[in-house]
Amino acid sequence: MDRLIYTAMTCANHVFMKQACTANNLANASTIGFKAQEHRFRAVPVLGEAMPTRAFVVDASVSDVMDEGPLMFTGRNLDVAVQGRGWIAVQLPDGSEAYTRAGSLDVDVTGLLQTKSGYTVAGDGGPITVPPDNRIEIAPDGTVSVVPTFGTPNNTNAIGRIKLVNPPEGDMVRGADGLFRQRSGQPAAADERVRLASGTLEGSNVNVTDAMVNLISLSRQFEMQIKMLQTADTNAQRADQLLSLNA
Repeated sequence: MDRLIYTAMTCANHVFMKQACTANNLANASTIGFKAQEHRFRAVPVLGEAMPTRAFVVDASVSDVMDEGPLMFTGRNLDVAVQGRGWIAVQLPDGSEAYTRAGSLDVDVTGLLQTKSGYTVAGDGGPITVPPDNRIEIAPDGTVSVVPTFGTPNNTNAIGRIKLVNPPEGDMVRGADGLFRQRSGQPAAADERVRLASGTLEGSNVNVTDAMVNLISLSRQFEMQIKMLQTADTNAQRADQLLSLNA
């Protein structure tokens, strides 16, 4: 009886975890630059001389789906999307570096180029400061130029270059803030091959239809595991009744 309970209990627990992950993916189906997550399970035998036939379910891995999301044209100068593989580097308040695909940028009151979430965009030579009364243009290689809205027209000046990186996907881990970092904790080197598309944003790579179908399937799996636990309890009660009659 306990063999059934071991399997059903751990499976129900992990199916519940996968439901939460799928629901989070679905909730971020419209989040700019969001990367979906997926859980993979496997069965593991219980170690012990008295329990060689028992097994339970473990969460073998939680992986990030790095497929590219759809590109959406916005026409806004401060919107950029990474074309193909690569990341936009941002500087965190503690001085460390993280990476994002959400290229909806803005300029704060001090002139710093930031993401919509308030993270400072990292430049090849440090943060990029935009002078007032200037129109911003971002080139495919990440070069940020400004055109004064006064004086001589079309007088373009380069003020910095966005740091673009492309470390191996297997070295990237997602933080609680939704940003990615290298497992080593070290900043990644700039990659000259990464390109940006100006006036465009990358949408979430979550497939809403697949996520909905997966959520329904997981709900049914969870119900099945709970039913197995109830069946084990019913069988145990009937076995107790038979033992009582024999006594």
